[in-house]
Amino acid sequence: MFDAILIEKDESGQTAGLTRLDEARLPEGDVTVRVACSTLNYKDALAITGKGPVVRSFPMVPGIDFAGVVESSDHDGYRPGDRVVLNGWGVGETHWGGLAEKARVKGDWLVPLQAPFTMAQAMSIGTAGYTAMLCVMALERHGVAPGSGPVLVTGAAGGVGSVATAVLAKLGYEVAAVTGRPEQADYLKGLGAAEILDRAEFTEPGRPLARERWAGAVDVAGGQVLANVCASIRYRGTVAACGLAGGMSFPATVAPFILRGVTLAGIDSVMCPREDRLEAWRRLARDLDPAILEGITEPVALGDVVETSERLLAGQVRGRVTVPLGEAE
Repeated sequence: MFDAILIEKDESGQTAGLTRLDEARLPEGDVTVRVACSTLNYKDALAITGKGPVVRSFPMVPGIDFAGVVESSDHDGYRPGDRVVLNGWGVGETHWGGLAEKARVKGDWLVPLQAPFTMAQAMSIGTAGYTAMLCVMALERHGVAPGSGPVLVTGAAGGVGSVATAVLAKLGYEVAAVTGRPEQADYLKGLGAAEILDRAEFTEPGRPLARERWAGAVDVAGGQVLANVCASIRYRGTVAACGLAGGMSFPATVAPFILRGVTLAGIDSVMCPREDRLEAWRRLARDLDPAILEGITEPVALGDVVETSERLLAGQVRGRVTVPLGEAE
């Protein structure tokens, strides 16, 4: 038996709560993992509250990532005792996820825990931090270097934004951090942001082409924010887009792309190929200072996940939320 958050749905609606499950109910997979630490992400909060169409089948254990120790394996790449991390692959959406003391998944979805991180630190990074690194890699791949000019990060006080800000600053970029929470200015400056901008500057419809300001950007918002960001990117700059916190629409014109050669690089962390995942984690081990992780992380108990989901969607959570479930060293 093990504890888990379980989302159920019937004719009266959806419910989510802490429950005790028999291991026999775990889904198919060739690796069983004793989960040491999981996380609560924006997508998890949408799933748990039912405020977004995240869950594709019920009942569902949410949690799009976890770190833990292999208990049993029929996969050639893993054996009992191995410490592993999972991000994405539809866990918490179509396959039971990480907000539970045990998980059974396909071994091909796992990657080894990257030294020097502990399992707790790996989840302080989690899918949000891994996505942030994929964004940084996309900027680099398209020629945005520290000397190219300032780089914008939207949603900077959130999970993706916090890690993106810290990594970019450590690599020598001049980071402008966008947030709707001015009280987080000191926090963002502590991560390395050189400038703090009010989200209100980006939320209203703007000109198809605005003044060229940013060599690149990491955007978690989508919607009108992304449209305005693209309009103010410098010639041949790049925007790495990875989120939809501001909506799924894109009320923009083609002007930035055909008149300034701007690149809009979409970042998908869910089905990202294994080699890119491994490279992202290698880069995180090299380019992210583990010392910042404690300051950007709020640990919550498994039993508090449902309430914390409401706070997260209300914009009342800063940085990352981890859910310790066992020994996470």
